[in-house]
Amino acid sequence: MEATLKNAAQTALELMRSAGFEHAQVTAAHTQLDELNVAHNEPSLLRSAESHKLSLMGIVEGRVASTEMADLSADAMRERIAGLYADAKSAPQDDANAVSSNQRARIVQGPQEADRDLMAGKMAELLAFRATETPKMMIDEGDAKHTLRRWHTLTTGGSDLSGSVGCYSLGAFGTARDGNQSSSFNYTGGDTNDLGSAPAQDQFGMGQMLRDTERQIHTQPAGGKFVGDVVLTPNAVASLLSWLQGQLSDTQLISGSSLYRDSVGQIIASPLLTVRSRFDSPGVAAMSGDGFVTPAVTLVDKGRLLALTPTLYGSRKTGLKHVPVAGGGWVVESGATPLAEMVGGVKRGALVGRLSMGSPAANGNFSGVIKNSFLIEGGELGTALSEVMIAGNMAQMLKDIVAVSQEVIDSGSLSLPWLRINNLHFS
Repeated sequence: MEATLKNAAQTALELMRSAGFEHAQVTAAHTQLDELNVAHNEPSLLRSAESHKLSLMGIVEGRVASTEMADLSADAMRERIAGLYADAKSAPQDDANAVSSNQRARIVQGPQEADRDLMAGKMAELLAFRATETPKMMIDEGDAKHTLRRWHTLTTGGSDLSGSVGCYSLGAFGTARDGNQSSSFNYTGGDTNDLGSAPAQDQFGMGQMLRDTERQIHTQPAGGKFVGDVVLTPNAVASLLSWLQGQLSDTQLISGSSLYRDSVGQIIASPLLTVRSRFDSPGVAAMSGDGFVTPAVTLVDKGRLLALTPTLYGSRKTGLKHVPVAGGGWVVESGATPLAEMVGGVKRGALVGRLSMGSPAANGNFSGVIKNSFLIEGGELGTALSEVMIAGNMAQMLKDIVAVSQEVIDSGSLSLPWLRINNLHFS
């Protein structure tokens, strides 16, 4: 397969040159998937599937066009590339368009073959746990799978990047029911190189998610407006991290709407917050989508912003330093506070499982419903909440972090603790 992908990439690149492209990037990829699906608490499907994909991006006179195709034959490439060249010639001209140069790496990591017996055993563990420990929980959809992705990327700038990355995944999605009442949906899952390292219910917070969802069948309002604290679970922390990363990357930097464009070296968050990369995470390769090897990077160190992350295009567009990053692999470092102590310090607020807030305003202001959440009063975790909204500012939330948990949930691509944050407005 390695030789097949390399040959396909070389053929495509030569055809791109022959068609008249001045610069080009091509990626030939093959994905092998072995998957055990669950529907309504029962195994439903065991399947294997494979797919090929050829991704093409070409530049002529500063004009760019891209496409994907599943047929790796030379004739199919030739036909698609002719159309791609026509598309590029009619695209807007932008001198920031470019491809990587002289990047070279080969990455092999993770399990390269699927152990179906292991996958079936882990799903059986999860279903048995559900039946005995959380019988009101319905796993509407779930899966245990192994994915192996192989690829070869070439550019006209001399970059040659390839890899073979395998990982296992386990996930579950569903609701809990008691008579006519039901919880809202809940989900957790993640990727790992060692699916056999722990019981299924102990991976990615799976067992806790099932227990919490059963407790969320019966809910009540928070009881009026007040200002209080939130304890964000790792699922909710992921939303806060995603907002921050959006502020540091192309869209916001190019539009000029990033709150942090000129803040590198400055304190932007609580000294308790450190965010760094882990680009060798399960299922993640230390290569960027625009064809660069991705060295380790720390975004925030004890509250201080250390880097923005524009792509090559974003860098050329804005004049900012190019900082390539992989498609995943981030860690918010754990803290010194046990989770029980963190909850115990909240006079009034909520343990928040999921934020549903849409897109915050340009200045970071937001208002949204908290879901899969529980009331905290007098340091005690109380009933599940319904129809409760919180409002605040995302940038201010980063500054108002007052505790970071010792505990983390490592889902492979993300390793996240719980965060306690002051001064959110409840209604």
